[in-house]
Amino acid sequence: MQALTEVVSGKPVSLVSIQGGRQLRARLCNMGLVPGARFTVLNGNGGGPVIIKVKETRLAIGRGMARKMMVE
Repeated sequence: MQALTEVVSGKPVSLVSIQGGRQLRARLCNMGLVPGARFTVLNGNGGGPVIIKVKETRLAIGRGMARKMMVE
């Protein structure tokens, strides 16, 4: 298990847990990011947001939020 910010680009992952408060979990849930959700990291290297692809949708996740998302 690792933080989303540590995943290399192009790797499919599954969300295991969210290490944040109720507001963060609710915000991610509204985007369809709940434990068990599968998605692909499109751009996680360098600075700026982490870009992921969930089904056919691309999402930009801020690095602070991404650090709290544990994936495998």
